[in-house]
Amino acid sequence: MYDNIKNTFIFAPPKKVLPMRHFIIMSCFLIFLSSCKPSNQKLNWLSMTQASDIVAKSGNKKKFLIDVYTDWCSWCKVMDKKTFTDPELIKYLNENFNVVKFNAEQRESLIFNGKEYVWVLSGRNGVNTLALELLQGRMSYPSLVYLNEKLEPILVSPGFKDANALMSELKSL
Repeated sequence: MYDNIKNTFIFAPPKKVLPMRHFIIMSCFLIFLSSCKPSNQKLNWLSMTQASDIVAKSGNKKKFLIDVYTDWCSWCKVMDKKTFTDPELIKYLNENFNVVKFNAEQRESLIFNGKEYVWVLSGRNGVNTLALELLQGRMSYPSLVYLNEKLEPILVSPGFKDANALMSELKSL
């Protein structure tokens, strides 16, 4: 820049240059961040019909975990966002269980394990009779229902569970 009044050049102060150690630290940090990839593993959710079909084909060796939920249940949504996104839990469930999602208020009839289930008017929004059977008439959401390899009941577990609590429950079966 040129100062016309004094007929001299004006120099801007020199820019601060990051010392080499800052550069090295920032480089290492960026390399670390780029190596931290989010887990893109997901649960292989099945429908009730798909679960029934798996059993109809011989050779199923996994138990079933059925997540019984409703659209209005806030704790069901928390489990979907927090519990069922845990990478360790996803890996364990995919390896050891057939995981099934079932809306207890589903209006469409369905065939499960050779029996037809329909929606009936009951409670707040009605209920599918399969939910009544799975939850043994104790309608509580969220609820997890465990079935053996032949779709026979093992356990009904009502209420919210974080990933650690659910992992403990799964390993105790």
